[in-house]
Amino acid sequence: MSVNKEIKRITTHVLQKMKHDGERISMLTAYDFSMAKIFDDANIDILLVGDSASNVMAGHETTLPITLDQMIYHAASVVRAIKRSFVVVDLPFGSYQGNSKEALNSTIRIMKETGAHGIKIEGGEEIIESVKRIISAGVPVMGHLGLTPQSIYKFGTYAVRATEEAEAQKLLNDAKLLQDAGAFAIVLEKIPAQLAKKVAEALEIPVIGIGAGKYVDGQVLVMHDMLGINKEFKPRFLRRYLNLYDQILDATKQYITDVKGRDFPNDNEQY
Repeated sequence: MSVNKEIKRITTHVLQKMKHDGERISMLTAYDFSMAKIFDDANIDILLVGDSASNVMAGHETTLPITLDQMIYHAASVVRAIKRSFVVVDLPFGSYQGNSKEALNSTIRIMKETGAHGIKIEGGEEIIESVKRIISAGVPVMGHLGLTPQSIYKFGTYAVRATEEAEAQKLLNDAKLLQDAGAFAIVLEKIPAQLAKKVAEALEIPVIGIGAGKYVDGQVLVMHDMLGINKEFKPRFLRRYLNLYDQILDATKQYITDVKGRDFPNDNEQY
């Protein structure tokens, strides 16, 4: 029997046991009450209130514009739906960079105002002071290495990261630094599968991949990508489990037709 089925609430301890026992960790993004409730009912292990809300919920080109207040709004909505899943919230761009006190203050606001269970923060050595300060306050921290979307203008591209030896070595070093600082897990985004395998084998904490191959301890996808709510984003790593865009489009067209044709509501649909 899997750890997943035995427990009533996912905690950092449970996630650590899942890694130890070789049980893969399932993770999706969520941004609102209704979808989070469905995912929680399905027994998803981790829900990430991602700063990807900037893209998929607000229509921005990057994750940079979303504010701390907006992240708190989305996170509080998700947490209200949860009975079992572990909820992690992204620290948004500008709420932690270069200032560990600001990072802690941002984290405290998220934890107090949303009821979330932990935060996620992008970067390695550059943000270790912030990670340590947040963890010392008792808040679980998930790291994020590889393609870090908040640094997109530095990278200049969403291409695969750490394909060169120097960057690969830095990523491995950063992963170890995050673990040593007390992070409970790390997300690796869009890096070669063999490098992700090396990192997962080198660490005691869970490593969750998005476009990082099959050798890591778990997988995460953006909800809108997995459900086919959008059509534009088609990276190699994405598996669409539904095509909701077309299904919702067809249903909406049918509703319009029924209203225009006076078919809705019918005699049975009125008082």
